[in-house]
Amino acid sequence: MNKTVCVAGASGLVGSSIVKAALSRGYSVNGTLRDATIKDKVDYLYQLEGSTNLELFSADMQRGSDFDEALSGTDAVFIACLIPTYTGPTGVAAREMEYDQGYREIIQPTVDGCMGILKSAHKHGLRKAIICSSTSSTNPMPAVSVKNEIDHWSDEEEQCKSKKFTSATKTVMEKAAIRFAKENNIRLSIILPTGLYGQAILPEHMHHNPFAWLNRVIEGGQPRHETIPNDSASMIHLEDLANLFLAAYENPNATGRYFGVFDSLHWQDIYAECQKLLPNMKMPKPMSEKAVAPTGFDFSRRDSLGVNIRDFPALLRETIEWLQTHPFHK
Repeated sequence: MNKTVCVAGASGLVGSSIVKAALSRGYSVNGTLRDATIKDKVDYLYQLEGSTNLELFSADMQRGSDFDEALSGTDAVFIACLIPTYTGPTGVAAREMEYDQGYREIIQPTVDGCMGILKSAHKHGLRKAIICSSTSSTNPMPAVSVKNEIDHWSDEEEQCKSKKFTSATKTVMEKAAIRFAKENNIRLSIILPTGLYGQAILPEHMHHNPFAWLNRVIEGGQPRHETIPNDSASMIHLEDLANLFLAAYENPNATGRYFGVFDSLHWQDIYAECQKLLPNMKMPKPMSEKAVAPTGFDFSRRDSLGVNIRDFPALLRETIEWLQTHPFHK
């Protein structure tokens, strides 16, 4: 395996997992992060197995030309740097913005960043791109009992009217990327994850949920919720997610959107599974109303990629056992 791939956002939670998986398969990886001179970040990446085949580059997604060097000579780009933005440059929360400000400060920078990377990739002759997006782009109105990646899109205008600019970003970005890929003969796959369990690669990832709240519970602290919410959550193990990205790259017929989750479970079932593994944990108060049905997914497209996906008991157990080793504490 002597091909080189580019991972934009190599120090992120998803990006670093893609780097790890790609190196383990024998790929050479050009990884980008905003500042490749930050020792605390790059040292952890260079500790990965196979890192003799890893080269890191500084690149800011607001300047597409920053990616030229990292993309040169590569076979594909994985775009995993489009992290959710919840506040504008002046610190105003996205949910407090009016339409014009929300679009300008929350949506447009991410869309422009994605398009800048795709344009740079096209300039360097790349014909394969895989983008990390989110299941938040697949919530049609009215809601459906079982959703799929082809037919079901969030309505970005309705999202914006509801001040859900962060969620709308994914919808707008995906549609722009699909148009560009079609016009420029790029085989584009978009992976749609949420709820990332497993093992983090950088200490800064420990601030993310579920690592943060599971760590708190392990140490005898409060769970994520005071009362069990009458809602569901989706999840996936980071290794399985990274394997979905690589499968979408390696399969010459893979194109379009793919769910990147194991499934969705009601929060009362999530907490019940936690309690099996942590019998002394503090539990949230039980909810009083009848439980709503979890989000339903059609996984036929995801399964066509041929990746084995851990179920929730397995991914939760692996996450908790890893956290109990006190990772990153010397």
